[in-house]
Amino acid sequence: MEKYIASSDRYSAAGNIYRRCGNSGVLLPKVSLGFWQNFGADASYDNCRAIARLAFDNGVTHFDLANNYGPPPGFAEEMVGRMLKEDFAPYRDELFIATKAGYDMWQGPYGSWGSRKHLMASLDQSLRRLGLEYVDLFYIHRYDPVTPLDETLQALVDIVRAGKAVYIGISRWPLDALKYANRFLRAQGVPPLIFQGRLNLLDRAVQDEGIPAYCAAEGIGFISFSALAQGLLTSRYLGGIPDGSRMSRAGSLTVDKLTPELLDYLKRMNATAVQRGESLASMSLAWVLAQEGVTSVLVGARTPEQFKESLKCLDSPLLQPGELPLYGHKVF
Repeated sequence: MEKYIASSDRYSAAGNIYRRCGNSGVLLPKVSLGFWQNFGADASYDNCRAIARLAFDNGVTHFDLANNYGPPPGFAEEMVGRMLKEDFAPYRDELFIATKAGYDMWQGPYGSWGSRKHLMASLDQSLRRLGLEYVDLFYIHRYDPVTPLDETLQALVDIVRAGKAVYIGISRWPLDALKYANRFLRAQGVPPLIFQGRLNLLDRAVQDEGIPAYCAAEGIGFISFSALAQGLLTSRYLGGIPDGSRMSRAGSLTVDKLTPELLDYLKRMNATAVQRGESLASMSLAWVLAQEGVTSVLVGARTPEQFKESLKCLDSPLLQPGELPLYGHKVF
């Protein structure tokens, strides 16, 4: 690919793109680029590079990673590290790069969960793969029911004080543990910047638990992963399971999820989107962004065109309360 020079008008619509993250000084794009899927060893580097370039050219400054994203684990960070070197080195200070630790990464007792040993070793590995001295945001990726919370949280504090991360995030913790973490981290002068949880039209468990509302009240940002339910909330599965789709590859999205009831709901939602003059994907993302406390939605893509379609949610017509019927069955 030719040498990359970022679009000179990438911030021309800044007023429409960014939201303040809680009570911090951080502004995040409403749509952020997630590297959970489609950035593994089986993906085309040039295609992934084109997605990242398109995102940044449209003001998407937030790249979200984790140590185990791939496959294999670590590969997405290696790929982004190559992009940072080849394309984004002049723009490093414009980017807000996040990574995480907590899920299985290597063998043995220190390869996952929330011990101080795992978090510090994993972040050092991530920094080497990314070719960075620090990340802007470091998450504990999941709740560890065994490791004392104070050990996990003190490790996060020390990581910030060591200059290896600028901010700390919490992902997939129950509300009571989040409240404890918030008190602990604030007492240490390192308040949590953001909480990451799954919120979409098919899964509102975090709302039922009260997490986005708590984040809003406490000045903590909230970012939704799987905002399109791994592609279910797009037009991709309206006619069945296409070849090459995530569901056809028997990965994290299994065939049993697409029940007749769900397919009927998706078709009704798609009809509503068409009436509104937009796609099911953009309407679904707009719904998440309209929820209390939400700062941003994480969106992955297999092609630049898919990500460009997701960005249309920024201009989506306003949703009225109760305009979209919510799905009444458990999917995930």
